[in-house]
Amino acid sequence: MNAHDAPTLPISAAAALAGMHAQTLRQYDRLGLVVPARTSGRGRRYSLRDVDALRRVQRLSNEGINLEGIARILTLERENAELRESLENLRSALDPGSRVFAASATGDVESVPRGQRVRIRTTTQRTTGALVLWRGPHHKQY
Repeated sequence: MNAHDAPTLPISAAAALAGMHAQTLRQYDRLGLVVPARTSGRGRRYSLRDVDALRRVQRLSNEGINLEGIARILTLERENAELRESLENLRSALDPGSRVFAASATGDVESVPRGQRVRIRTTTQRTTGALVLWRGPHHKQY
């Protein structure tokens, strides 16, 4: 989680940053438009990403879109982002030059994004299947 996603702002600070009244934020939370994280005492904690979303809701509202329409727009935008991520995953799976494989803890083969390190266990654990580590012809032994 980066600093932009950290839920650190109380409702009063988030409302001030978004240029709204705290009651508006509570209403948006009830409607599911911008749902903040909660503390153990159930207090709302907003991230800077939440504040950006609040500003987006405010812009759409100022353009004359009702709250139901805004909720639908936000849902479609989230679905679109998820579909784009899925599409990118499929594209990388189809492009042999972008695939790296590793065995999971259960022995399943998983695709790993290039540049991401795979955590190798240093202790031997008994599993139900065999684990084979293929290093390829150009692997250097250290």
